[in-house]
Amino acid sequence: MNHYEIAAINKINYLSTEIEALYHQASLKLGISDSVSIVLYTIYDEGGSCLLSDIYKKSGISKQTINSAVRGLEADKILYLERYTGRAKRAVLTDKGKDFARQTVGKLFEAEVHAFDEWSEEEISVYIRLMEKYNHCFRKQIEEMEGRKFGSKFPDSLSITNAATLRETAYCNSIAGGACDRQGV
Repeated sequence: MNHYEIAAINKINYLSTEIEALYHQASLKLGISDSVSIVLYTIYDEGGSCLLSDIYKKSGISKQTINSAVRGLEADKILYLERYTGRAKRAVLTDKGKDFARQTVGKLFEAEVHAFDEWSEEEISVYIRLMEKYNHCFRKQIEEMEGRKFGSKFPDSLSITNAATLRETAYCNSIAGGACDRQGV
């Protein structure tokens, strides 16, 4: 790895952390916890209801944290859970919850939109494309990463079939111009 790549990684990590800190600051200003903000934002973004499993997937935080935030929002009559299919549940904003979401995460959503007002459509498209490219390439590296042995129930490395590895490499290379090949990293 060369000096430029190390500096780039440091800058990317700093900017990612700064963005997370801005979302935390927004939650504080709105008077809600980060986990409540994430739950409400996801439901708000989905139009007022969504599957709990979608909140888990989109948030990247533990089910326990999400469930704790959901229980608090249920107790405050901000949302309720309804059965969807099988064991799946859907989180639905109440009328009170819709107002609360507009007054909290709705403001956050507006701030995001206004931040992009200063960008051209091309800049937004390039930013999204580069984020997707980085995420796919980084995901591939994480999936191939060898784990340490600590005697836990977790495998030493993720088990990926050859077909899945080939599909991921093909997709990654199609958007990264070959930069995702193991030898090219």
